[in-house]
Amino acid sequence: MSISFDQKVSVTPDTLINFIGGESVLLNLKTESYYGLDEVGTRMWTALTTSDSIRAAYRTLLDEYKVNAEVLQQDLQALLEKLIEQGLLSVGNG
Repeated sequence: MSISFDQKVSVTPDTLINFIGGESVLLNLKTESYYGLDEVGTRMWTALTTSDSIRAAYRTLLDEYKVNAEVLQQDLQALLEKLIEQGLLSVGNG
């Protein structure tokens, strides 16, 4: 899947999220599938869904975490792909 970091992320209408402590549980109402995120995954979710673009979220996370830029990019890409595949997020032009 090719995702441009210039795209904006949106939560799909069929997604419910519940924050529990620093973690979260996502539910796709259409498929009735649950998806759990740990604290870092939850922070990625929040950055992705509140930023103007994936790149903006990436920059925010890069400033917050002591992580190699390439590792963060790969981890963010992998999470995005899983969340899109599960029908929890969609991407489009900003």
